[in-house]
Amino acid sequence: MTGVTSGATAPGTAVRVFDSFAEASRAAADLVAARVLADPRAVLGVATGSTPALLYRELAARVAAGRIDFSGVSAFALDEYVGIAPGHPESYRAVLDREVRVPLGIGSVHVPDGARADGEQAGRDYDAAIRAAGGIDVQILGIGGNGHIGFNEPGTPHDIGTHVVRLARSTREANARFFGGRLDLVPESAITQGIATILSARSLVLLASGSVKAEAVARALLGPVGVDCPASALQGHPDVAVLLDREAAAVLERWLG
Repeated sequence: MTGVTSGATAPGTAVRVFDSFAEASRAAADLVAARVLADPRAVLGVATGSTPALLYRELAARVAAGRIDFSGVSAFALDEYVGIAPGHPESYRAVLDREVRVPLGIGSVHVPDGARADGEQAGRDYDAAIRAAGGIDVQILGIGGNGHIGFNEPGTPHDIGTHVVRLARSTREANARFFGGRLDLVPESAITQGIATILSARSLVLLASGSVKAEAVARALLGPVGVDCPASALQGHPDVAVLLDREAAAVLERWLG
């Protein structure tokens, strides 16, 4: 494991580079576990997709070994598809049941209501629920190849709360693998925590793997802050841990010379 030169990124951002993504995921699990051990009633923000899968498996192994207890923890999903039945196997409610709630024994997992007719009110209600829970202690994040976080696509204002968004074609293409490779089955819209909602978490843990994410990682951490790269908003947060494998760090390290 190596670190990125101190002071090279935003003051609140700590970047660690690992030889493998498995190592990065274990380090992320350490950060999440430390928070839960310090506060058994912690509130987590949980992402879906392939990026956090190893992190959740590592935490589940620790639960099975009796090293940690998540029964008092509550969690809030980062996003949900619009127009997909809650029982659909690729709805994020179903995914989080399989990968997080059941194996970790989390007390409650909240998911944005993608079936609600008034999606914008659903977003406001979701943000209110997060505030009522005391806010998110640790938000787990991935990053898209176009710099999206959650489903906040390029062009999204940084001051927006949970909202409905039309998904970029590149995002739908990346997610088609979860729908048998069929783009036509991937929902066209989603409800997502907004960038302002994400930034309200007390700490952020961002994981990235592979060369396909390398450019987005570099732009997020070293590029200008703006709507062209949603993840660039993280530069303004006081507590961000970025955990990368070498492939995902390649462009960042090249830019740093």
